Amino acid sequence: MTTPSTSLLESLKHLNAQQLRRLLVEHLTQQKVGLYWESSAIARDAALNADVVLPRLRPDISHTPPGTAHHGNLIIEGDNFDSLRLLRATHAGKIRVIYIDPPYNTGNKDWVYNDKFVGANDRYRHSQWLEFLYQRLTLARELLTSDGVMLVSINDENRARLELLMDEVFPGRRVGSLVWRTKDTGNDLSQRFSHVHEHVLVYANPGFKFNGRATDKSKFRNLDDDPRGEWSPQPLTANKTLLERPNTFYPIQDPITGYWYPCDPDSTWRFASEKVIRKLCNGDEQAIAAALAGLRSDTMEQLIAKQLIYFPPCKPSEVMQFDTRAALLDAIRAGKGPRLPKKKTPLLREGLPDLDFWVGKPIASGRPSRKEHWTARPEEERLAPLSSWIAGMNEDTGNEDDELYVPEMLRSSRGGVATDEIKDILGTKAFSYPKPLSLIQGLLAQATRPGDTVLDFFAGSGTTGHAVLALNAQDGGARRFILCSSTEATAKEPDKNLCRDVCAERIRRVIANQGYNASFAYLRLDKFAPADVAFEATPEHVSLLISMRETATAPVGSAQADIKIIAINGDWLTVLCWQATPEALAALAALPAIHGAARLAVFCPRPKALAALLQTRGIEANTYSLTDALLKGQVSAKAKTRSVAAPAIPATSGDAA
Repeated sequence: MTTPSTSLLESLKHLNAQQLRRLLVEHLTQQKVGLYWESSAIARDAALNADVVLPRLRPDISHTPPGTAHHGNLIIEGDNFDSLRLLRATHAGKIRVIYIDPPYNTGNKDWVYNDKFVGANDRYRHSQWLEFLYQRLTLARELLTSDGVMLVSINDENRARLELLMDEVFPGRRVGSLVWRTKDTGNDLSQRFSHVHEHVLVYANPGFKFNGRATDKSKFRNLDDDPRGEWSPQPLTANKTLLERPNTFYPIQDPITGYWYPCDPDSTWRFASEKVIRKLCNGDEQAIAAALAGLRSDTMEQLIAKQLIYFPPCKPSEVMQFDTRAALLDAIRAGKGPRLPKKKTPLLREGLPDLDFWVGKPIASGRPSRKEHWTARPEEERLAPLSSWIAGMNEDTGNEDDELYVPEMLRSSRGGVATDEIKDILGTKAFSYPKPLSLIQGLLAQATRPGDTVLDFFAGSGTTGHAVLALNAQDGGARRFILCSSTEATAKEPDKNLCRDVCAERIRRVIANQGYNASFAYLRLDKFAPADVAFEATPEHVSLLISMRETATAPVGSAQADIKIIAINGDWLTVLCWQATPEALAALAALPAIHGAARLAVFCPRPKALAALLQTRGIEANTYSLTDALLKGQVSAKAKTRSVAAPAIPATSGDAA
């Protein structure tokens, strides 16, 4: 009789020692609480190493204005898993911003996986969705720069799963999420509760920060004729309660008027008080000195002495004074005690410590604020942080208390606008559930710098590429985009090509109609078995791949010449050499002097032989195998060892061997 243990052993027989060790390590180290789904690490590894992905340029679909030598913008047609494998080999550590809008796993016919729709009744649809994304997110992670960021759109239903997945792929990298209102009204009447928002999850490497918005100088005034000039009122509170920060709960006094201001027990003062520190330290001067030295800013007394605290004017008729504790308590119970302006939250309440302190004291209305002078810091440092709420284009985001400083908000149109945008460009509703241009452009304005590369490997209708072009036109930047899109062809629709007919066509039309100075290369993916690369890869494949790796661009034109210059980087000149003919050797020997380069890096079929031939001419060069270059970044070292030794990339027709 077969036992469970023997059955398990039988299932493991086909695995080698390395695979067994990996399974054991995963079993012993895997978290016991978290997100789990049906998957196979071995199958995942096999998929990564199954074949080699090489790019092929389609000039007829590319957009190549006169004078274009290299395409900085790329549109890649193919499964995005394959596209990411290619980019891992060419753009690892080069992408600063990734934005994706993946399928939401709703059960609607908007997710094609393994050439079929994944419907709502598929019992493994959540596992398929998680594994589908996990494979792609782990590849995308390798593409980010050291300060790169990934932005992922998701609906409310699947946010929890995706966040757990992102936490696993990007441990410790969660920044937060942005909330975007998709429509003005809901349509779910069954529970009288409708989801009218989506999320943009933000995960970033250390060093990333949003650009923020330069502080508007119109917010700076001089309400008290301060000789230091205009200033902006900043909140004095720290959003910490009395229980959380008892050491920052204390009254403050205007030294000019003598009026007192209570502290809000729900939001204590941001700055420490020397008086409170001395009280808590019980007169221990050593402890007091240590506590004061550990402060990150001035104390409240120092700020007041420097006249950096603004006390708003208060009419004598508005000043409260209670001559007895009973009178104070009666006012508190009647709701007539001191309150926060506008919010009307009571400041003095029964049970607060030192309530007797307020008996006989003049208590002022209004809230003190800290002065931030316009000239206190360089202008580039006066930036407003980004709010997590993405406001509507016409939404009023004014602060109810203009004395308080609030984060700046992104602005975006609702979802229905995006459908109209595509119809205006392509003449038809060519894509379901697109994101509005304003949303993506706003995100990129905050997340990118002018020279960054932006990747979208769920490019869909091409909104991300359009946003990059629009943003460059707006601020004069030189951002590049890489868009990856599948055809979404199925057995029922074999001729469907979303990438060509929607994504690329949209980009082509907006470039032509809106006058953007841009080009793009349209690439298709060819797949080869690792052992067959040297036999089947063409010079075009090699030229494209190495150019993308060395320059992050796609060259324009043929790769048929004996030698082709790929890049000039400082002292280095990177060259492709197909044939070691006397003419090619002479040309290689002359290149350093022509281009002012001290060193040559040459990719060629027979690197050792070429290095020896160049050395006889007095030229030192680093030479590299074309086959190794094609496999680098796509096939693991172990997979390479299983490949048979193969001849080099075949020469072009008519060239000598």
